[in-house]
Amino acid sequence: MSDLEAPLSQGSGPIHRLDPRARLLAMLFFSIPVALARSDASALAALGFGLLALTLARPAPGLILRRLLAVNAFTAFLWVFLPLGGQGEALFHLGPLVYSREGARLALLLTLKTNAAFLAVTSLVGTIAPQDLGRALQALGLPEKFCHLLLMAHRYLFVIQREFRRLLTAAEARGFKPRTDGHTYRTYAWLLGMLLVKSWDRAERVHQAMLCRGFNGRFHSLAEFSYGAQDAIFLMLAGLASAAVAGLSILEKTA
Repeated sequence: MSDLEAPLSQGSGPIHRLDPRARLLAMLFFSIPVALARSDASALAALGFGLLALTLARPAPGLILRRLLAVNAFTAFLWVFLPLGGQGEALFHLGPLVYSREGARLALLLTLKTNAAFLAVTSLVGTIAPQDLGRALQALGLPEKFCHLLLMAHRYLFVIQREFRRLLTAAEARGFKPRTDGHTYRTYAWLLGMLLVKSWDRAERVHQAMLCRGFNGRFHSLAEFSYGAQDAIFLMLAGLASAAVAGLSILEKTA
């Protein structure tokens, strides 16, 4: 299954049965205290909520592991550069460099927050089908043009990706091998230029096709949302979890 088909949205876990609007609001409530968390306790609580949401979403383990590795490849750099560039008590020395305790604590805090936010976004937003995501955002009051742009960008981003791969395959079939030289840079520049021209041409054809089908500036969705008791309970629990994360952060700061 390709990324265009949003594999996370194809599941049947309890999260998938919730109203997409409730999931988006829960993500909004949760993201603010996580971003502002300043203590390990609040970050751990946020990570626990993310793991709980992931359990309810029941995604494919392999897919989540691959994405977690991609996310934590970035946080690995924090563990290298933050302690080495910070001031404070030394954990150990690497020649003339000092690996500080304060820098390591900051790297830990950022790692916990990053993984908590990733798990929550994956479970709450990643499980919403793209066409339903645009409709839910519109129902929550976001501008229609923004929602339309989101849907079109998701759809044609993968079309552009496939077109670039096709152009690159054609170049390789003609003997092109990437190197660190001027010929390689010029070839990639030509490929990007051709991709831009083809993208513009496709956009014109898509727009004309939409006009031929009666498009008047509005997308009409077949999605029907139903906000029920389970959505209200979930939203309340998400609000309590967010308040707990914020409360732990405040208590840690005042202690």
